[in-house]
Amino acid sequence: MAISHFERFLLDATAPDDTHCPLGPDCLYGLYTSWCLLHNITPVDDIAFRAAMERCGIDLRNSRRRMKGPAAADYILSSYPASA
Repeated sequence: MAISHFERFLLDATAPDDTHCPLGPDCLYGLYTSWCLLHNITPVDDIAFRAAMERCGIDLRNSRRRMKGPAAADYILSSYPASA
């Protein structure tokens, strides 16, 4: 059975993490949009993303995930405030 692009996102851009502050829903969605941009995938809206994460077994209130990989770098750089 083929894995969904949401499962691929979780494998490529996140890792389990029980020791640090887990990614919240907004950060996880931002990371997802960065990952989609890097893979030329049109991201789904926030509501559909939350439903997909639930189907993947991710509790958005306590995701127990951290960022990794190129999507993490893209997300961090794109959310860093521009200096004047």
